[in-house]
Amino acid sequence: MNKSLLKFITDFGPLLIFFTVYYKNGNNLIVAIPPLIFATILAVAIMYFVEKKIPYVPLIGGILITLFGGLTLYFNNPIFIYMKPTIVNIIFALALLISKFFFNKNFLKIFLQAAFQLSELGWDKLNFRWAYFFIFLAILNEIVWRTQPETTWVNFKVWGILPITFIFTAFQIPLIKNYKLNEK
Repeated sequence: MNKSLLKFITDFGPLLIFFTVYYKNGNNLIVAIPPLIFATILAVAIMYFVEKKIPYVPLIGGILITLFGGLTLYFNNPIFIYMKPTIVNIIFALALLISKFFFNKNFLKIFLQAAFQLSELGWDKLNFRWAYFFIFLAILNEIVWRTQPETTWVNFKVWGILPITFIFTAFQIPLIKNYKLNEK
């Protein structure tokens, strides 16, 4: 199987399983969380087996899904799973900001420099934009889960956040082009 296809399946497969179980069981979050946790752990294990290295972002996601999903199940309270995106986005934002302000390291550059080469100013601008975007997503998640029914929040997680992230990413293309290092 093509590695790109496998990566796509392992990235979105657990979410598809979650949606399927959620909707086939009368919009029951408590029933849908265990298959999500299992599928996420399985996806990380598959990627480890294929890549022969620990995929850090999926691993962190798997740990957080297991932690917050487990808390939701243990306390029978969905607030934990509702707040997971808020906490994750705040952690990402803080990691980008703290690494730059306190350690003079640009985490975004560390993770993405293989994809494209930018000037230091370009990396800094991109780093701050992503940090503020993560803060925006955290606030947006809080607004949605606190003001909307559970089904709306579940749908928002995919049909809202994913398109917003794709659009935001597309809007970064001019910055990337403007600050791209000249190739020799």
